[in-house]
Order: sequence, then structure tokens, then C-alpha cells
Amino acid sequence: MFASLIVGALVLPSLVPLSMAAPADTLWKRALPSLLTMVPKASTCAGAPSPAECKTADEAAPFINQSFRTYAITSSAEAAAIISIMAFESGDFKYNINHFPGTAGQGTRNMQYPEYNLKYAQSIPELKDKLAAAGTDPKAVLALLTANGAYDFGSAAWFLKTQCSDTIRAGLKSGSLAGWQAYITQCVQTTVTPDRQAGWEKVANALGLSGHRSREKAGTGVKSLSKALNGHLHLAGL
Repeated sequence: MFASLIVGALVLPSLVPLSMAAPADTLWKRALPSLLTMVPKASTCAGAPSPAECKTADEAAPFINQSFRTYAITSSAEAAAIISIMAFESGDFKYNINHFPGTAGQGTRNMQYPEYNLKYAQSIPELKDKLAAAGTDPKAVLALLTANGAYDFGSAAWFLKTQCSDTIRAGLKSGSLAGWQAYITQCVQTTVTPDRQAGWEKVANALGLSGHRSREKAGTGVKSLSKALNGHLHLAGL
């Protein structure tokens, strides 16, 4: 059984510190710091450009918790990657449909391309009948996903678990800058930019990731990971 969700907080079902390896049957649960500390601009939807798409951190947290359970995300480093990519791609949870440049069918909180949204929808048994009616129309498929908060915020965890190789995931779990960069460039297949890295560092710092850290920078003005991260997990409550 999982602990009750804490409003505004995140919970990993079996959070293992990066420096430790636990037996498969050794599971424990800890609450992560408030999501708002990781995505501070998600405190309100007042004035959001697309109000129907916007979610606050408090609204998003239960759905992200659910995605951790559904896709067995137990690594704090993977959690950091998932949270930061959603925050970056959705404009701090303000959007779940691609408006710039407006690619039809691109969306959910990690702004997946339509082909991935179709694969994702096909993996959800509860959508079988509705998906049959929607066919492969990219906008219709996206609408099925964005209509449900759990599906909307579950896409990033699904993508990591099903579309990224074991090698990429192992590198990501190390908590290193190089591991995260490989996830972005080789699995997500996009570019590491200063803004994207700064968002990841903010989340990683809030989670207190430890492990090997590179001083490599994504661009000028970006702190090295060794300066950005703490040495221990700082987790609130059980």
C-alpha cells in the first residue's frame, strides 16, 4: 500500500538514495519537497494564456505521484528529469497543447510528438474503446490524453520507461550532468540549452541529488552541477 498523498508534495513509491542499492523486496516511501519549490512559477493560473490548460503545482502533484506509481519510478534522479522536462516543455504547467509553432497533435505535459502520443494512448487499456473511435487523428488522440490529468501528467514517466534504453536510464540514475544530457539528446532527441539545464538543476537541487557531478556547462552563465546540487537527499515526511 502507498502512503496517502501529501498536497503539493511528491512521493516516490520506493525512493533509493543514489549512493545505495536496495534489494528488490526492500521498499520504502518518502515525500519529496513541495513541487512548488521545484516549479515556483506554478503557484497560480491567474492570467494564464490558456486557462483551460493550466495547472498549479498543487493540482499537478497528485497526478505526478500517480505517474511514479504507475510506471515504477523509484529513482530521485529520474524523478528530477521527469519533473523538469514537464515544467520546461509546458511553460511551468501552463500548457498541454503545442501552440508554438502549433504542431497538430503535439502535447501532454512533456509536449510529446503525435506518434508518441498514439503509442502512449495505445498503452492505456481504459482508452481502448475511445481510441478506436478516434482512430489515428492526432488531435483526437491528444484530446483523449489531455482530458485526464493522470494521463496528461503521466506521459513523461511513460516515455522514460518505454522509450529510453537501459543505458540511458542507468546514466540518468547516476545523477550526473552527463547522464541527464544523454537523456535529453539521445532519448528525447532535443538540444541541451542553458534554460533547460537551469530548470533541471533547480529540481535536482530541491531533491538534493548526490553522486558524481561534472563541471561541464551547457552555456555561459549556467552554474556547474557541482555547485548546483547538495550532497544528500532532503525528503520531508513519510
